[in-house]
Amino acid sequence: MRIFVSLFLIASLFGCRAQSQVKQTDVVSQTQLPSASPKLVVGIVVDQMRYDYLTRFGDKFTSGGFKRMMNDGFNCKNNHYNYVPTYTGPGHASVYTGTTPKYHGIIANYWYDKHKGTRVYCAGDSDVNPIGSDAGKMSPHRMKTTTIGDENKLFTQSRGKTIGISIKDRGAILPAGHSADAAYWFVGDDEGAFVTSSFYMNALPNWVSNFNASGVNEGYLKTWNTLYDIDTYTESGPDLNAFEGGFDGKDTATFPYDLKSLSTHNGGYEIIKSTPYGNSILADFAIAALEGEALGQDDNTDVFTISFSSPDYVGHNFGVNSKEVQDTYLRLDQDIERLLNAFDEKVGVGNYTVFLTADHAAVNVPAYLQSLKIPSGYFDNKAFKKQVKDFLVTRFAASGLLENISNNQIFLNHKRLNALGLDLATVQEALVDEIIHYENIDKAYTAKSMQKASYTVGIESLIQNGYNHKRSGDVIYVFDPAVISYSKTGSTHGSSLNYDTHVPLLFYGQGIKKGSSLKKTSITDIAPTLSSLLGINFPSAATGQPLEFVLE
Repeated sequence: MRIFVSLFLIASLFGCRAQSQVKQTDVVSQTQLPSASPKLVVGIVVDQMRYDYLTRFGDKFTSGGFKRMMNDGFNCKNNHYNYVPTYTGPGHASVYTGTTPKYHGIIANYWYDKHKGTRVYCAGDSDVNPIGSDAGKMSPHRMKTTTIGDENKLFTQSRGKTIGISIKDRGAILPAGHSADAAYWFVGDDEGAFVTSSFYMNALPNWVSNFNASGVNEGYLKTWNTLYDIDTYTESGPDLNAFEGGFDGKDTATFPYDLKSLSTHNGGYEIIKSTPYGNSILADFAIAALEGEALGQDDNTDVFTISFSSPDYVGHNFGVNSKEVQDTYLRLDQDIERLLNAFDEKVGVGNYTVFLTADHAAVNVPAYLQSLKIPSGYFDNKAFKKQVKDFLVTRFAASGLLENISNNQIFLNHKRLNALGLDLATVQEALVDEIIHYENIDKAYTAKSMQKASYTVGIESLIQNGYNHKRSGDVIYVFDPAVISYSKTGSTHGSSLNYDTHVPLLFYGQGIKKGSSLKKTSITDIAPTLSSLLGINFPSAATGQPLEFVLE
């Protein structure tokens, strides 16, 4: 009997140990590297792209651009920004860090630095020098956290490259991260050129200098007419309307546009930024970078960030319902096709992974919405500032309490409050109680409420995700839906509403399933998903979750 019990115990222990070993093996298999990581990860961000552009203009897209990514990749149809403000700087930072301004610190494009008492730019850096232009004192030093490119650098012991390119400096710099080999952006000076800063290098590489000297930019100062017969552009409004800005030197915002002639009144080569040809130049430069930087040519994964800025310039000028925006996206579709074909040729089919998203979407021109009786309007910042200033003087019998108003935030003068013995929380709450009664102000919150409460749903949650304790203001306010502080022509963005937060998210290439989903996803999920694909650490403050359903 004793022998039987002993044998039973031995067998049980052996079985438990074997079972434990199986479980440990399963855990290891879930965390080990993919059998073959992509040689190149490409991030494409389209500046000011609404999700409905994929569906509204879809019938006119080619089979090789957006449709190739949708049909042969994965389409996350319900993808949103999970914070405000929905601006370019915070958007690009959030895509690549996997977190929100609460942690990465890029709270706007420009913001008031309450510690230094001055306005700062998200990519500005007075400690570096311009390379290739006088306008290049830029770096990512204000971004507090790492990006997926940084984590790939750490994982590959810097053998994997990171290159960022864009028309806008912030669209190149923030995605590329702190450890990038290079970031290049376009400056429309006398000849137009891609430039960088001494944060990355001391001189432009030969391939960039050769590209700038090639004359390709000159070739885009040509007539901009519609890609197809304008009468077939039934997915957008009439060419002649009251809701568009246009270019100086042309009486109407109507096709065609003689860019060579108009350039003399619109900043020379700067005018290219506000046309679809800005996208085309960037695609040309991206293809040159593939070869010039030898991206995807070894077994160490490289990261290539590409940001198409021109749709934002076009949208701000002409509005989201314009024929100019439609033509811009039909042409961008062809540039996306050119890029994918270049990746096939130079990196190899099945050797790269691409995602495509946007840094924000945009609202319809409020004047246009008003013509359809949809609630909308315009906010007068100058009048608002006077009201706030007058209220503080009257309520607290003191001047100098207001320091700055920007990005829908009110900054109080803390030194002045302390000198007068005024309680900060009391002044914040008084301001909220006051401005909530002003026309076109829908909601208002104190900084104290953002610091102490924990919001999980609604606009309050998005505001809290965008609130950075060290950098944000004392009072945050929200406009009524479709109310903007902007001109009466053209579209803008920045709110927490669906027209600004709902953007495309497409994955394509190695390690990506084919399919689509209506599950709600957040922009902060992109970096953790790619990190999981590569088997590397998530960016340092990532709050998003890997989208397992898009990965093979």
